Amino acid sequence: MRILLFTGKGGVGKSTVAAGTAALSAAGGHRTLVLSTDAAHSLADAYGVAVGAEPTEVAERLFVQQVDAQLRFQQSWAEIQGYLLSVLDVAGVDPVAAEELTVIPGAEEVLALLELRLHARSGAWDVIVVDCAPTAETLRLLALPEALGWYMQRVFPAERRIVKALRPVLNRAAGVPMPGDRVFDAVERLHAELDEVRQLLSGPEASVRLVLTPESIVLAEARRSYTTLSLYGYRVDGVVANRVFPAEDADDWRAGWVLAQDDVLVQVEQSFDGLPIWRSVYRPREPVGVAALTDLAREVYGDSDPLAPPAGDGPFRIRRTSSGAVLHLALPHVTRADVDLARNGDDLVVTVGSYRRVLTLPSSLARLQVAGARVEAGELQVRFREVAAAPEKERA
Repeated sequence: MRILLFTGKGGVGKSTVAAGTAALSAAGGHRTLVLSTDAAHSLADAYGVAVGAEPTEVAERLFVQQVDAQLRFQQSWAEIQGYLLSVLDVAGVDPVAAEELTVIPGAEEVLALLELRLHARSGAWDVIVVDCAPTAETLRLLALPEALGWYMQRVFPAERRIVKALRPVLNRAAGVPMPGDRVFDAVERLHAELDEVRQLLSGPEASVRLVLTPESIVLAEARRSYTTLSLYGYRVDGVVANRVFPAEDADDWRAGWVLAQDDVLVQVEQSFDGLPIWRSVYRPREPVGVAALTDLAREVYGDSDPLAPPAGDGPFRIRRTSSGAVLHLALPHVTRADVDLARNGDDLVVTVGSYRRVLTLPSSLARLQVAGARVEAGELQVRFREVAAAPEKERA
């Protein structure tokens, strides 16, 4: 099964490109599902049909779904929210305000990804195309499963044991209900499901495609997205430059835009060197409907295979050496000055700008010492070596 995620700055046409790619996949004989995790759904508008919260067949082998994030939120968050509401009720918080306070910003979009997990497990699809939220929301969404995983490994087990042992005392002393087993079970279940999503999306059959328009501001955000997606271990396998003005028969006004876009497109080629750059020309009218979107995708991808699995090892790998190992993490467009690196027990904390990833080291690396680090050719390389054995007298 092939999984493709499309993201980009709001307004660049990512939904149109995602819808076209899905339509082309179905036309090639693949049973294809395209779903939107963006709260501002636009897939129905792109296909020109009514689409609901369940997969809707809009053409042969092509199904569309606009995930009901609110429904998914209620299904996955109900137990946890119920406990939080009981705490706020004891504290005297107005019920309407309490309802708002128990909804984590962005949680609905995150939980919408659980729909992807269900479809992937079903085995019903050859290709799943995901129309993601705009870039910033997508990055927060994709970072959450691993961040939650750190909490579940380091804090959650001890917290659960303490609360279970002291619940009667805490209930009386604090006057606030302590979470019961059902709440803890719900948190564990949610973590397991999100972790499964992360494994799916960082696996060898999944990749992200960045959609941009040839504008300097849009390109700058796409470059940052490429860096951050790599930081979290997600593969970017191509870039779609959308709404490129055709140079033929251009009047003075359009000729100016062609020249300006040409300058940015050169920078796009340099910024994403090694990745395929597909172009979509600015059309005289908006492509709406399966046929128009299929034609758009055929022009964009040309002779290339739009469903080809991503090449290479991915952004994260470990290489063994005679003295230890080297951890490689792709960080395109980053210099050593942009990276902050720290070791905390079995965790390696990598910070790039405002984004941080806590990498729990495998046991084979956790027992080694960090011997040094460098950023070379857009890649962070962290060297590990064996811990030197203490002299016999010291051991004695």
